[in-house]
Amino acid sequence: MHNPPGDPKRHRIFLIVSRQGVIDSRFSTLVCAPVFSDGQSLATQVGIGGDEGLKHPSWIFCDGLTSVRKIELTHYIGMLSKSKQAEVDRALAMALDLRF
Repeated sequence: MHNPPGDPKRHRIFLIVSRQGVIDSRFSTLVCAPVFSDGQSLATQVGIGGDEGLKHPSWIFCDGLTSVRKIELTHYIGMLSKSKQAEVDRALAMALDLRF
């Protein structure tokens, strides 16, 4: 995946957070959370690493949601366990100020 202008990395890893219905649809973009190698352990960040298919510890930034064109999401790296997905769900709820 190529990055937006100004991002120092040539390629960026993203976690797709769009629901399956949107992924399978004709929509051309998906909502994604960027993954960075440095994090601050904020409630809106989730630590991931080798168990999720990455080469080194990284952080999902749920405060940085962005729309990414499907055609730019080119390499599958891994997937989250149910417990890690639950962490992402909590981080997204915090980032979006959702209350249930």
